[in-house]
Amino acid sequence: MAAVNDDNGDTATLHYIFDPMCGWCYAAAPLVDAARGVPGLKVEFHGGGMMTGANRRAISPQWREYVMPHDRRIAELTGQPFGEAYFEGLLRDTGAVMDSEPPTAAVLAAEALREGGGLDMIHRLQHAHYVEGRRIADADVLTAVAVELGFDAKAFASNFARLSGQATEQHIAASRQLLQRAGGQGFPTFVLAHAGGPASLVDIGPWLGRPDEWKAQLATFATPPQPASTAPACGPDGCAI
Repeated sequence: MAAVNDDNGDTATLHYIFDPMCGWCYAAAPLVDAARGVPGLKVEFHGGGMMTGANRRAISPQWREYVMPHDRRIAELTGQPFGEAYFEGLLRDTGAVMDSEPPTAAVLAAEALREGGGLDMIHRLQHAHYVEGRRIADADVLTAVAVELGFDAKAFASNFARLSGQATEQHIAASRQLLQRAGGQGFPTFVLAHAGGPASLVDIGPWLGRPDEWKAQLATFATPPQPASTAPACGPDGCAI
């Protein structure tokens, strides 16, 4: 359980700690979409920078052999699609680099332009990566994806430039601190917090591939516990304080 506090007025918050190049985050994408439809629940994203700095990685035959069994397991478990353009295109593109920082900056830029735009961007980038086999670490691809989502190209490019570098690094550092405080072990991690109260980790394992059931259950999770009644309990022999 996490000792994380959150303050969102009367709204519960589901914190989604993710990475745009994390296969299991893609597995959880339908759960994130379902959570966005739960009344009274806000979904906040936190990019953890799984492949940044020394962890950036060029596509190689070894990388393809490593990720493909995991990807096929995700597809089997959740029904999430993986395209031939990914398996036979991107995963054979040894000129491509897996770098989480540019797509994370793109997510921040989208959110700066439109509330909820960051989550829209995460979803679209996951599809671009795992289905369309596109290089989502490339700035021109990120701009094209933003335009596909309805963002103005110049406005997006301006915000992307402003939020790249230090701002994205600070966001990643804060996300990692949240992950540590929450007691999460990796990506994705979900933390549910009620306004002004403690937060707790949410185990999504049982819900993968079951977004409708998850949404129904999450609606109950998102309802804050009611305070115990302070009325005296009365019986035939008197009332207890």
